[in-house]
Amino acid sequence: MAAKIPTICSTRVSDKAKQYLDVVAKFVQEECIPADAVFEAQVGVGDARWENHPDIIDELKAKAQKLGLWNLFLPKGHYEESPGFTNLEYGLMAEWMGRSRTASEACNCAAPDTGNMEVLAKYGNDAQKKQWLRPLMEGKIRSAFLMTEPQVASSDARNIEMSICREGNEYVLNGQKWWSSGAGDPRCSLYVVMGKTGGNSKDPYRQQSVVLVPSNTPGITIHRMLSVYGLDDAPHGHGHLTFENVRVPIANMVLGEGRGFEIIQGRLGPGRIHHAMRTIGAAERALDWMLMRINDPSKTPFGKKLREHGVIMEWVARSRIEIDASRMLVLNAAITMDEQGPKAALSQIAEAKVLVPSMALTVIDRAVQAFGGAGVCQDTPLAAMWANIRTLRLADGPDEVHLAQMGRHENKRGGAVTEQIKWQQAKSEQMLKERGLLKLEPGMRIQHRTQSRL
Repeated sequence: MAAKIPTICSTRVSDKAKQYLDVVAKFVQEECIPADAVFEAQVGVGDARWENHPDIIDELKAKAQKLGLWNLFLPKGHYEESPGFTNLEYGLMAEWMGRSRTASEACNCAAPDTGNMEVLAKYGNDAQKKQWLRPLMEGKIRSAFLMTEPQVASSDARNIEMSICREGNEYVLNGQKWWSSGAGDPRCSLYVVMGKTGGNSKDPYRQQSVVLVPSNTPGITIHRMLSVYGLDDAPHGHGHLTFENVRVPIANMVLGEGRGFEIIQGRLGPGRIHHAMRTIGAAERALDWMLMRINDPSKTPFGKKLREHGVIMEWVARSRIEIDASRMLVLNAAITMDEQGPKAALSQIAEAKVLVPSMALTVIDRAVQAFGGAGVCQDTPLAAMWANIRTLRLADGPDEVHLAQMGRHENKRGGAVTEQIKWQQAKSEQMLKERGLLKLEPGMRIQHRTQSRL
């Protein structure tokens, strides 16, 4: 809620955003979290899980639209379709949405649609916006983002192999994709696909392109839906697909051939911040569940309530510190994006992308431990939260890629700091010499000399 906005950034949050933040918090707490159980029940079991569209989502969407909680994610100043909130302001709202499985979709702020809408809003032409952006923003369809491939190390996007070859007035796509999140949803109408057009460019970062592919295009086969630690995430799902001579009009190319890297960097930057803030919300909810558990009077191992065991209060304290520290890091990245753009915030975004999921996994694991056997089964939301967030250490680039990039960037200061330190050491030696002093070393005995006065 507005009262929980960190003091350090409170002056950057508009009165309008504060009002919306209170509405979002109330909507999530009173409508979405209770509806999560209904969503699970309506999804059902067996193959029907991939065919059903839970009615509760439409009910929540209607309520969200009535409250004005719709498409909140498009940042102010960057998109004409924006509702007028900054990355910072939306980040605070996204934190609340992260507490519930249904909240983001209810407000039409769910991945991968958010990233795909940003691509269309920022890079799409008028015809592409009319055909795809408008129905996405109206919540009438859903979409998937297809980049990762099973046969190559997709952490290096230069390895992407799906071919996109021009033949006359069409592009022909051949290859396979997996971890195509959203591909299982029967409402998924659009695939935003990254592949290799190649061309004559020798620049490995100018050989990839992004093309829009209707999901019902002939030649596309969904072979299977991948599970995450045994959870299938139906009906959203994560698909393994093949494209065999899939043909789309050349008008479906986004921005132009060879612009793929430019597009995905513009897409993934804001998306990582959204993921991070939702993840902080999940960590907050895990801490809430842990507090409920340790204060349960019916749970008294070894004759004491859980909160009376010394390690438990340390878990609570460390969780509070880690959540608050992570939030500051993410909000700083959001502010940098607002003031200087996503490119200027790359380091801050990478820091958040690495730190926040690991923090949340630690907090959730403590809550699981407090619940014992109940923590690893379906009786609490903790196990599913942990499995979902564990994927974020891989999604949008694995931690190791970001750490390597951050390390190289930080190491650029090596020469300058070496020069500065050596200059400081030389000046220290000069100052000691001018005063007739010796540099103190461990174990050195100081001889006190009494000087007579004339």
